[in-house]
Amino acid sequence: VVRRRLLQRYEHQPFISCLAGFYSCRWKRYQRERIEPGKCCCKTRECMFFPLLVGAFCLSLVFLYMSSEAKNDYNNFDWYTYINLGFWFLWSIVVLTMALISFMYIALLLVLAMCLIAEGQQLYLHWSHKMGTLLVLGFSIGALFVISVLWGQIWQTVRLSFQITAPYLHVGAIALMVLLSWPVALHAVRADKKVVQVIIVGPYLAILLFLFLIPLGMYSPCIREMGTLGPKPALIGHRGAPMLAPENTEMSFQKTIEHGGDGLETDVTISYDGIPFLMHDNSLKRTTNIQEVYPNYTDKHAAFFSWDTLKELNAGMWFIKNKPFACMGSLSRADKEQAMNQSIYTLSSFLRLADNHNKLVIFDLYRPPLTHPYRNLWINRTMEVILKEVKMKPHLVLWLDNNFRSLVHAAVPEFQQTRGTKAPVEDLLKNKIVKLNLEYTEMSSEDIRKYAEVNITTNFYVINEPWLYSLAWCSGAHSVTTNSVHMLKNLSQPLFLMTPQQYNIMWILTDLTSVLLISLIFTL
Repeated sequence: VVRRRLLQRYEHQPFISCLAGFYSCRWKRYQRERIEPGKCCCKTRECMFFPLLVGAFCLSLVFLYMSSEAKNDYNNFDWYTYINLGFWFLWSIVVLTMALISFMYIALLLVLAMCLIAEGQQLYLHWSHKMGTLLVLGFSIGALFVISVLWGQIWQTVRLSFQITAPYLHVGAIALMVLLSWPVALHAVRADKKVVQVIIVGPYLAILLFLFLIPLGMYSPCIREMGTLGPKPALIGHRGAPMLAPENTEMSFQKTIEHGGDGLETDVTISYDGIPFLMHDNSLKRTTNIQEVYPNYTDKHAAFFSWDTLKELNAGMWFIKNKPFACMGSLSRADKEQAMNQSIYTLSSFLRLADNHNKLVIFDLYRPPLTHPYRNLWINRTMEVILKEVKMKPHLVLWLDNNFRSLVHAAVPEFQQTRGTKAPVEDLLKNKIVKLNLEYTEMSSEDIRKYAEVNITTNFYVINEPWLYSLAWCSGAHSVTTNSVHMLKNLSQPLFLMTPQQYNIMWILTDLTSVLLISLIFTL
């Protein structure tokens, strides 16, 4: 008799059984405890844990958003890990995958909890899910802390992304509040005391009102009147087209030219015998086969090699083997063969290529290390290559190096003097600066406009993602340095571009629709 009472027959409710099975791991028949009017949706211990579940959801959402918006800098992140770990791997994709899995897991648990509450069932989260929630919470906190310490500029990227995504995040937040209105209304109706109803409904309405009014303080340069958008920013290939060919090689720069790039960017190092060549890293380990040819000199500074040694190294095999970008497309057989046979490129060859195609050039000029024979002659040697060996059209050179700038300008006034940091307008004009070359995290439409008023243009680096390029376009940037000339060239207008009138209509319709739906839910 006792057993029969314990194992009572219950209505067949497959939906609730599935919800309880996934959330509580109770797949067998059990006594379902319904929420009585005026009672809490779960026991005290469960009530204490539920905020942790909500916190894990919020933090995992922040981490996922940050990881996805940081896609522009994935290559920098992977390069940073390479420097510290000593081998190349796409760790950025691992981080993004973990962020996505963590968020989806916690989001699923929250959806199950909301459905159980809506069905009037008490919550009981299984211990394995509690462990998983704590794991996601700890992982999200730890990852956000570590990335903030090691890569703090990521928050500047997130800040900039809000200028593009804020209008759409606002719509998403309103939609979420509409979905939450069902369990909130259900509990408010079941509450047997006015005080409890106020405690349930009050915070919900306060958040909803805040979301309704937040567009009043929202700013996006892509919300602008028709006819006020400036010209499309010019595209400068960062080390060429490193998503299509090995960086800083002839093939890479040719690909940039083929896809309509307006300029070429590179890094210049001077060999031990005075030949300027193109190399970004201090060592040859990442972008050549130095480990196979000279294993004992893997970590030797690139500037201490003679040109006879450098020109024999392969500078393309690594590109096929390591695939430096996660979003690289598949190469044709001809491109693979061409990439595998690339060698280190000289500055003179680079300048001739740019001069023949009338492309702008900008380069970071690395001063040789101590004891190098050209330690104090690196500027003179570079100028010799530009003016005497190549005889390049000087107006195509964006001279970035700040050493002996006045002497360089006096010798070649046609060079476009370019500065790598912001400065007062008076100082820039005094030093004959005509262009600023800035990190994209320093992007400000107000500063761009201020410099443009005195004919100083701005270039931002490194911009790879369409949303960030759209922001630079809307902000008035003159040019950008990019790894993805082949993709950005196809943009005919900025993404998310709209007029203030269009945005106001979207804002008002969203608010009115949500008010109607929430009112219906509370009424029914």
